[in-house]
Amino acid sequence: MTKIVTKDKFEEIVQALHEDCIVAFPTDTVYGIGVLCSSKRAAERMKTAKKRPETKPFPVMVASLADLESIAWLSERERRLALRFMPGALTMVLRKKDVIDNGLQTVAVRIPNDLFALNLLERVGPMYVTSANLSGEPACNTDQEVREQLDGRIEYIVAGEAFSKNASTIIDCTGEELKLLRQGDLKIEDINKALL
Repeated sequence: MTKIVTKDKFEEIVQALHEDCIVAFPTDTVYGIGVLCSSKRAAERMKTAKKRPETKPFPVMVASLADLESIAWLSERERRLALRFMPGALTMVLRKKDVIDNGLQTVAVRIPNDLFALNLLERVGPMYVTSANLSGEPACNTDQEVREQLDGRIEYIVAGEAFSKNASTIIDCTGEELKLLRQGDLKIEDINKALL
């Protein structure tokens, strides 16, 4: 049975993550579920919980630009984008450093614009965070919607409501040209304009 807790149970949530639990929490986009990047076991359990394809890697959430630079390589262009749009609804696909073990050369990274999520990330470090829903099902915006899809499949749901109804915009920064992979609230035109 999945436990629903309020945000003031912060220490319990932190402890649960250190014990390889899967925790759902509201963000500035949609509800996310997350585990510590340092726990391969928890990441495998999260794939099972979501019924996510084995080959599809999880995005990473971090609390700061310094944390972002600890796991991925940033060119001057990417640094400018991070300074302009992070924290916020932008996920950047970057060349990763060896600290992230996802079987790829790249990692998708985001800094959420949500105080609870940022406090959690500051406390526990980088987390694999993906939308809190079964693969192929609609993203969730409330704790009740998360419970309907994932009850019994994850350990904790932090009560609340996500800020937006849209997932983040994803851009691939690994090529010479930026490539839009998913459109969210942030428009690619605004991203390109920020680089002029």
